[in-house]
Amino acid sequence: MRKNFGAKPILYPMPVLVIATYNEDGSANAMTAAWGTIADTDRIAIYISGTHKTLANILKRKAFTVSFADEKNVIPADYVGILSGNMEADKVSKTGWHLMKSEFVDAPLIKELLVALECRFISFDEASELMIGEIINVCADESVLDYAGKIDPTKLRPISYDPMNNDYYVLGEKVGNAFKDGMKLK
Repeated sequence: MRKNFGAKPILYPMPVLVIATYNEDGSANAMTAAWGTIADTDRIAIYISGTHKTLANILKRKAFTVSFADEKNVIPADYVGILSGNMEADKVSKTGWHLMKSEFVDAPLIKELLVALECRFISFDEASELMIGEIINVCADESVLDYAGKIDPTKLRPISYDPMNNDYYVLGEKVGNAFKDGMKLK
């Protein structure tokens, strides 16, 4: 038997994404978003309210970074998601995060968040609040790379948001091989 919940925004896993931009004065801003996904081979799609300071910054600078929140950064990632940049312009300073300028776009990278997408703004639809960005570069700290130089999720330990219970869960256990295991049924 199944239990019905009605129409709810439930999807597992739901990534915890930290979007970083520069404010008008050059200081950094960051917010956490859970409604984002890859939209094409070089595109990211994020639903973001038109009232967010982060969106205003993106529309002005035409650039942003998207980092994956991880197990070590649950508290600061949650904090920048709770507090609006419209209410406190310097909220990033309370996180303990250290910033560096992206080499590819006019936006900051957060050193403690070990994998980031460096993105150029493409479009924002006011009606749906869907923002599309072009992924210009993906960068990763060497500490989360495997022996072949690829990102290892078991080292990254990204977190996922549980929208049913408002909890965070860490991801990282390998359970299969994509594009290979299903061949056993062929």
